[in-house]
Amino acid sequence: MAESLSILLISQSPEQRNHLSAVLGFIDYSDIEQADFEQAKEHLNPLSDVVIVDATGERGQLEALLRAVKKSTWDDKLSRHALTIILNDHQKPLRFGKSHSDLVFASLSYPVKYPQLSDALDRAQMYRQSSGLSRKEQLPFRGMVGSSSSISKVKKLMEQVADSEATVLILGESGTGKEVVAQNLHNLSNRRDKNFVPVNCGAIPSELLESELFGHEKGAFTGAITARQGRFEMAEGGTLFLDEIGDMSLPMQVKLLRVLQERTFERVGSNKTIHANVRILAATHRELENNIRDGKFREDLFYRLNVFPIEIPPLRDRLEDIPLLVNELISRLEHQKRGSVRLTPAAIMSLCQYRWPGNVRELANLVERLVIIYPYGVVDVDDLPDKFRISKGEARDLVKPAVDRAVTENVMAELAAFDVESGGDVGALPEEGLDLKEHLADIESSLIQQALERTDGVVAHGAKLLQIRRTTLVEKMRKYNIHRDNDAP
Repeated sequence: MAESLSILLISQSPEQRNHLSAVLGFIDYSDIEQADFEQAKEHLNPLSDVVIVDATGERGQLEALLRAVKKSTWDDKLSRHALTIILNDHQKPLRFGKSHSDLVFASLSYPVKYPQLSDALDRAQMYRQSSGLSRKEQLPFRGMVGSSSSISKVKKLMEQVADSEATVLILGESGTGKEVVAQNLHNLSNRRDKNFVPVNCGAIPSELLESELFGHEKGAFTGAITARQGRFEMAEGGTLFLDEIGDMSLPMQVKLLRVLQERTFERVGSNKTIHANVRILAATHRELENNIRDGKFREDLFYRLNVFPIEIPPLRDRLEDIPLLVNELISRLEHQKRGSVRLTPAAIMSLCQYRWPGNVRELANLVERLVIIYPYGVVDVDDLPDKFRISKGEARDLVKPAVDRAVTENVMAELAAFDVESGGDVGALPEEGLDLKEHLADIESSLIQQALERTDGVVAHGAKLLQIRRTTLVEKMRKYNIHRDNDAP
């Protein structure tokens, strides 16, 4: 699954909570909290994605709890609240008034079975991905950060194809953000109000992929204890994203080709024809032409998928986007309340010299690691892991020929900001030279003090005046030991 759900389990029975937690752990959910009905309100917050409520024997408190879930988990930024899954005794079915029925995402009979719970959580995941943002909040190219010519070309191609029904083949190395492109194509399309359903064809064993895509009937094979929808049915009216299509087995490629040609399929163990109204997006990091020559990929399927190819550039080919990407990744961690960190311009320049075999995913992992190691701190070149590190002198003075002029402009913007704020009068360089780092620190400290004096010590207003985040200003005040008048000891 693309992103793990945050789950709150609510039950009066500790044994039931532990049992459900174990079941969720078995199906790879780890972000789980537990509470009884009295504790529930203390655990509800806008970060909750799904609330599972054991309603057996607790009907008197249930509707009040549902109202609390909606109120306490409402996220203004995302215009959504947590999705509620109710577990109830099938012998005493629940009935809700019209004003409360829309608060329940799914209702499952107790004792809950693994397939039903797994399906409900899959649907919750897809609903959150496709409907998590209100239409007015769905900005074009969400998550696609960068101003380089290569990423701008990708965005232009996406604009051209988004509203069509054409099949898109997204090409690029691992970690370049192929699923981000697919999600944005869906959000920009006429199918945006329906489900976006991702499937990683390389992560599912070939013998199970047919059932995963097309579904199965009860008893179709050993372990098929209930009928189950496939991803094609889940994506009805929306978009199906087939990630790592190059890893699909040849027999499965034949079956997929038939569906693409006829737009119909049957569940495993059934002869009932189901029509598929879905748009197909596919992605791979492999060179499919080479796979065709090696007999590992069908040429006819390739041409069915390769109607409109979009190639995502590797990070090493758009190094000028690294400062923007770092800022975006830090902002996401701050929004998720997972901490923050700041990188000096020299540290950013050092990152621009690295080749990034893991692409944006590798950069994201590095930023998260730095947040853990240096919480709310400032990271310089010497604080970076060895393989990302060059000398401070090289970071300041060296720009590889492969790095566009825009890299220098973006990376050094923070250094230049001090001179701009001071009216451009940087003064002449003394004959004996100077300590540039100390000189810039003095300028920065002076400007911060002036901003706080002008705003009567209000940090938020001072940050606005300096055009930086409030948290950034607080960190810099701590760095230079600057106190507001009412904070002075």
